[in-house]
Amino acid sequence: MTYRGLAEKLIRDAGAEAGDTVRVRSAKGDVEGVLMPHHDFSGEDIVTLKMRSGYNVGLHVDAKSELDLVQRAARRDRVARDLPPSRGLPKVTLLGTGGTIASYVDYRTGAVHPATTAEELAFAVPEVFQLADVQPRVVFQVFSEDMAPENWQVLAREVYRAFQEGARGVVVPHGTDTMQYTAAMLGFMLQGLPGPCVVVGAQRSSDRPSSDAAMNLQGAVQAAAQAHLGEVAVAMHGTTSDEDVVLHRGTRVRKMHTSRRDAFQSVNCPPLGRVHEGRVTLAPHARPPTGHALQLLDKFEEDVALVWSYPGMRPEHIERAAGKGIVIAGSGLGHIPNRLVPTVRKLTKKGVVVALASHCLNGRVNLHVYSTGRDLLQAGAIAAHDMLPEVAYCKLMWALGNAKDAERAVEMFQKPVAGELDERTPVEGFGGR
Repeated sequence: MTYRGLAEKLIRDAGAEAGDTVRVRSAKGDVEGVLMPHHDFSGEDIVTLKMRSGYNVGLHVDAKSELDLVQRAARRDRVARDLPPSRGLPKVTLLGTGGTIASYVDYRTGAVHPATTAEELAFAVPEVFQLADVQPRVVFQVFSEDMAPENWQVLAREVYRAFQEGARGVVVPHGTDTMQYTAAMLGFMLQGLPGPCVVVGAQRSSDRPSSDAAMNLQGAVQAAAQAHLGEVAVAMHGTTSDEDVVLHRGTRVRKMHTSRRDAFQSVNCPPLGRVHEGRVTLAPHARPPTGHALQLLDKFEEDVALVWSYPGMRPEHIERAAGKGIVIAGSGLGHIPNRLVPTVRKLTKKGVVVALASHCLNGRVNLHVYSTGRDLLQAGAIAAHDMLPEVAYCKLMWALGNAKDAERAVEMFQKPVAGELDERTPVEGFGGR
């Protein structure tokens, strides 16, 4: 990020750059520190310095302020680094996509930068080379909230390629905000995985003492290198402390907190396993490799919507959103206001697939209990059973993209593919840990 306005002029006139030690003179006194990069949230009249204490301060500058260069920092160009020899360790491919975890600290300024090369991605946490023959490559650099279905498709193809090239496992560092969507879609697009595909993120960046990036990435690499697992998993902190990294099924996990390190929890299914003190343990329901050939089923129908039912929802809210398919997260057992049933009937008669999930997340949809649910069934809606709304959304996109018609898509949607639904929801799946 570059400075703008008055702050940029003061820095330019002084000949200073980020990392240099500067002194800001204002009516409130003189402040000396290391010039930090500008943040997009900062105003044009704010200069950010890192103090000797390690804390950053934002200083307001005006037309009477002065900025002097005290000491120029040593300039260090990025140097290509050779990956260490494999030494017979299991081959793990690291596929960078962006996000907090795929970053490194510039210790000259204390700023965090995205890893833009394969070497930077791998050396962000060099300890992983003690665990596996890590082969990194950056697929793309995308903020998690900007992830789109075409990114999922590209990533699925890269995972497929990695296994075809002999990887024992694959690790996908990813931003946490939409990580559950990516993990779910990879589970549908990649059938018959010969080893683990572990999606991993971080809630705290690498410059913070409470960062979970290094531990999560090490746990993910260890699981990819050692676990007898043939499915997509998500690896994140199990508690707020540095106790272990928990492995969640990619189609059964959800981010349940905005900032806690243990934000990710399994829903309607216990975790797949844990990485604790250098040891990977798996639960009995974890799926081993099947031995079948790996299939890449990466087609998808993007014209699918996910909407949440609410008391004031009107028919046009559903009609405007619906394309080839729509997932509605209803209340309780999968209900929506009764006045919307005619709209559902209208859509299904046009060939739109309408699936009902639940706000509740835990438990399962049952449209046979109450009259509204039965009316929805008669109107042509289908149940998402115990799938999370976002998982149902991804699966409907995938099913419509790979089926010859809507009828076949409904069959695919209601059939278990990647552990995303069960005939019965286990009691021990509630609680998320």
